[in-house]
Amino acid sequence: MKFNFKIQQYQTDAVNAVVRVFNGQGFYDNVSYIRDLGKIKLRDMQMTLGYADEEMELYDPTNDKGYKNELVELSDEQLLSNIQTLQHQNNIKISNNLVKDLGRCSLDIEMETGTGKTYVYIKTMFELNKKYGWSKFIVVVPSIAIREGVKKTFEITADHFMEYYGKKARFLFTTVQLLINLMIFLQIQE
Repeated sequence: MKFNFKIQQYQTDAVNAVVRVFNGQGFYDNVSYIRDLGKIKLRDMQMTLGYADEEMELYDPTNDKGYKNELVELSDEQLLSNIQTLQHQNNIKISNNLVKDLGRCSLDIEMETGTGKTYVYIKTMFELNKKYGWSKFIVVVPSIAIREGVKKTFEITADHFMEYYGKKARFLFTTVQLLINLMIFLQIQE
């Protein structure tokens, strides 16, 4: 059985709000750098690093080229101004400063249970890729149960997003013990 997804306006509005936070950011696609892999031993080529077989295709220890997102080039004042504009337009209490718990600014999308938050943040990633060229994202979830739900959503929405964006999200699920959070690494590829 295949799910059909209907695009909901309130979800699109939430996605567009996040994208508009970065108004003024340029488009940069595939910003590359050279990774320092250190010394690779032949036996290292055989280890799986805990990845499943289908995830191993993402890891090529002989390739030293990496890709990263371009840094946010907007100033804190520009980001705050963009956020305040959105807050004013949506009748939300105006922030006096940026919340920087997890980087340049922390953003929350608050929605009721079952209204499509996971769909919204996956679509947000595709829109950020389309508008600004960003292709690497990390999703942190608080539990194994939520991680499994998110993983399933990535799987069942793959064709849907491929239809709209012509790209597919490649994802890797892992548990990071130090953070006691579960992380999903995502790269959008053509």
